[in-house]
Amino acid sequence: MQQGLSYWEQQSFFHADVVIVGSGIVGLNAAIAIKTTQPLLSVLVLERGFLPSGASTKNAGFACFGSISELIEQEKASGTDGLHQLITKRWQGLSKLRKLLGDKSLSFYNFGGYELFVPSQQELANNCVSKISHFNALIKDIVLESDVFGLNNGKIGTFGLKDVDLLIENKLEGQLNPGMMIKSLLALASSLGISVLNNCAVNAIEHEASQVVLQTNQGLFKSKKVLLCTNAFAKALLPDLALVPGRGQVVVTKPIPNLKLKGTFHYDKGFYYFRNIDNRVLLGGGRNLDFKAEETTDFGETKLVQDHLIQLLRAVILPETDVEIEYKWSGIMAFGPALSPIVEEVKPHVFCAVRCNGMGIAIGTQTGQDAAEMVLNSL
Repeated sequence: MQQGLSYWEQQSFFHADVVIVGSGIVGLNAAIAIKTTQPLLSVLVLERGFLPSGASTKNAGFACFGSISELIEQEKASGTDGLHQLITKRWQGLSKLRKLLGDKSLSFYNFGGYELFVPSQQELANNCVSKISHFNALIKDIVLESDVFGLNNGKIGTFGLKDVDLLIENKLEGQLNPGMMIKSLLALASSLGISVLNNCAVNAIEHEASQVVLQTNQGLFKSKKVLLCTNAFAKALLPDLALVPGRGQVVVTKPIPNLKLKGTFHYDKGFYYFRNIDNRVLLGGGRNLDFKAEETTDFGETKLVQDHLIQLLRAVILPETDVEIEYKWSGIMAFGPALSPIVEEVKPHVFCAVRCNGMGIAIGTQTGQDAAEMVLNSL
């Protein structure tokens, strides 16, 4: 018996066949996949925040599977076959997300993606150009298209960029609205009978007979199976997980008349990223300026990163434009020694699906579905 809770509350809200911790893209997709496959199972999602607390509604909304410079680094880490598997998961994840919700519900647009290089990056630029045909060949059987990556220097002037001497285009890259994505996932989850309880922080996980007990700030929840989908925040409950947090700082300008920019843009091996949104420019990144400082689960901004973002905005992205910042925020991602997410049973009846390595939009749906399959197979 839990003190202060009514009989009705204890009977109706604190038990479920499966409890999922985290209402971001991975957690909601896992819940939807479980409920769709086994409609008679009761599925409950617990979210510690008023809104998803990590990066699902705080990211830049890039529907991408990697720029050339990022893929070069990832191939070094995972090998060619490993990278092929990673890109497959990213592409399948994006395809499944679009199929599940529809492009209109996501505000998805395929404006293309672009990686830009400034004169001081000549060696990096040459290396990336030399790898275009290699990566086009690598992804051909995944995306079923040829020549996805290619030079398009003609658009440098079209976009109004300054001091950029090379532009590599990815014609299959898109952008979406993360807020609309989560709202649509929540609506779908609700229509299936999935309950989502907010402001419910899980503080500890225990076992009691054949049940898992979750200690939260709202009381004790009991379940047959528990799935943690809290990405970087999972270490609070599972400190041995091989991941570290990575904070991403983001700014958005006030509306800019006759904005030339259109698409999603990558700079400096993907550590900086920007795009158009509602006649504004969204710009984020810079954690490579001080990795240790950005290995945090604390939200907020730093002067070092903010100054570099503004400098990049005024010198390269919007030269000779009087620009003001209207929004600032940060999101918390999770990175690790391996590029694939951790999807495994970590304790009896306790599973996790975490470490999206900054690719949550791309792999979140696939990761959630993989985790759902794992939980269902254990029932």
